[in-house]
Amino acid sequence: MTGQQEDEVSGRDPMMTRIGQVIILQHAGDREEARNRFAALWAEIGDGGDPLHRCTLAHYMADTQDDPADELAWDLAALAAADSLPDDRLSARRRTLALRALAPSLHLNLAADYVKLGARDSALGHLHRARAATGFLTDDVYGAGVRAALDRMETRLHHMEVAEGPPSTTEGRPPPDEAGPRGTQERPTPPPRREP
Repeated sequence: MTGQQEDEVSGRDPMMTRIGQVIILQHAGDREEARNRFAALWAEIGDGGDPLHRCTLAHYMADTQDDPADELAWDLAALAAADSLPDDRLSARRRTLALRALAPSLHLNLAADYVKLGARDSALGHLHRARAATGFLTDDVYGAGVRAALDRMETRLHHMEVAEGPPSTTEGRPPPDEAGPRGTQERPTPPPRREP
């Protein structure tokens, strides 16, 4: 049995462990070093790498960005990775379920990105998608936290509506950057790390 097969049988995933180590570094406050290490892991994983690895890495890489547009690009990459695993891959059932459970959080992050960029209608579209995906959340601390964050985002968007006026007639439609089946289309490759 190869090392990779042993890891699959035991449930260990060395790449997820490495991503987790960088997440710990990020949460400790070293965003720049975390960004550098995430970039190196991203290059190692590659565009055709495991969707769970790409989704998780991009999801956390977004939080290391200083520019809201860069953060949006990484969050879109996380969603694209989550959407890239076909439902019929029975051998990857556990990964499919894990990615589906991330969907509310992924859409919530995109809503927050669009709020930062002043794109209320796009934010509202992702809030609706996040709410629609909450059926995949479990009734645990994580699920409760995501649901509470969705409520806060809804309140924030309501305050934006009061300040800006009612939403345009595109409410409920996919944001323009994501038209197509299941709200997906080719998304930009996440931006390279910008040099200071």
